Amino acid sequence: MITFEQVSKIYPGKYRALDNVSFDIDKGEMIFIAGHSGAGKSTVLKLIAGLIKPTSGKVKVNNHDLSVLSDNQLGYLRQNIGIIFQDHKILFDRNALENVILPLRIIGYDRRTAEKRAAAALEKVGLGGREYADPITFSGGEQQRLCIARAVVHQPSMIIADEPSANLDRAYALDIMELFSTFHRSGATVIVAAHDETLMADYGHRILRLQEGRFAA
Repeated sequence: MITFEQVSKIYPGKYRALDNVSFDIDKGEMIFIAGHSGAGKSTVLKLIAGLIKPTSGKVKVNNHDLSVLSDNQLGYLRQNIGIIFQDHKILFDRNALENVILPLRIIGYDRRTAEKRAAAALEKVGLGGREYADPITFSGGEQQRLCIARAVVHQPSMIIADEPSANLDRAYALDIMELFSTFHRSGATVIVAAHDETLMADYGHRILRLQEGRFAA
């Protein structure tokens, strides 16, 4: 499903975030990407989502080389990906339901259908009954759940998450990881990047360890 072929990424200023990285992720797999801050985890996720392009090498998703896809083709590809990055980008001038509805409205769902699916997504992440609450009143863990609901409301086949448990206490962090396990058991391909390997140890899934842009031995 996902293939990196000798991928390198150099940002302006000649900062090499990834250095000749190759790996495969199978459809329906749950996988962790571990590494210290700056190891290249976020760059891997952005490349998978087609948000950036490699400096060299190939990134393939569903046998499509992302480097040769048009912006419209990449946009269509992302409709099957749920993306959770560290910057929540929660809209605090809208209630929880309106935050989750937004991506559905963008891709053309009618209001009634979007509301039903958004309410179901909030229920799935444990925020049922909080649809009309102001997100500013949510705890850090609840805000993260809100972001996850927004990312999965369109029922994507792939979910990628960058440090989804960062800045949360251990109980909240474990709850968030269990949510991703639930989505995986439902058939989604799930890729979670994190630096805390103690959160990954109990799940028995493959761990790719990055160190300064390369896979650690």
